[in-house]
Amino acid sequence: MNPLDFSGVFSRADRLVDGVWLTAQISLAAMVFALAIGVLAAVLSLSGNRLLRLPVFAYVEVIRNTPFIVQVFLIYFGLPALGLRLDPVSAAILAMSIYGGAYTSEIIRAGIQSINRGQIEAGRALGMSPLTIFRHVVLKPALASVFPSLVAQFILLLLSSSVVSAISVAELTSVGNDIQGLTLRNMEVYLIIALIYVALVAALKGGMTVLERLLFPFKFLRR
Repeated sequence: MNPLDFSGVFSRADRLVDGVWLTAQISLAAMVFALAIGVLAAVLSLSGNRLLRLPVFAYVEVIRNTPFIVQVFLIYFGLPALGLRLDPVSAAILAMSIYGGAYTSEIIRAGIQSINRGQIEAGRALGMSPLTIFRHVVLKPALASVFPSLVAQFILLLLSSSVVSAISVAELTSVGNDIQGLTLRNMEVYLIIALIYVALVAALKGGMTVLERLLFPFKFLRR
């Protein structure tokens, strides 16, 4: 049995750094877009207009009931047939955003539905505009209540970035596959890749904890 030899992996650390950086970029971009899509889809899903609710329902069901890699292939290989050709990174961000948005919308919808109707009526009684009521009385408390669930979904979105290596995006998993092909050290390469993903998730959790305290300080004043 050959002993573990990490020299081939460490000698290509610069490529791993590039892979980590691209993974972070596409994941953070997808999180922002997924959150925006999720808020819009959640609001539309609670609309009294069926013409607005049904497309959102169809979107969420289709995304949640098809494999993510199929969605990636549809965007990267399918859109050119409609005249829209995207580079691998743009296709990856779009696919991850659409995928994450479907799950995020359900989380946010649950948060909005948890808001006490009396708070909305109180806002109206105070003369707040509908937009102000939505932003400060509905959306902000809703996001605060479901923030842990959003963080969990963002972690899954980060980990799902590994799938886009299938369309030649040079993110962390893709770089790991290349290094494995050059060194033939399976265990060493994927052990390092796994540890890097653990570190990325820990960094994301830490960043989200800080963000939660900045955005929703009232949650911690109650404790």
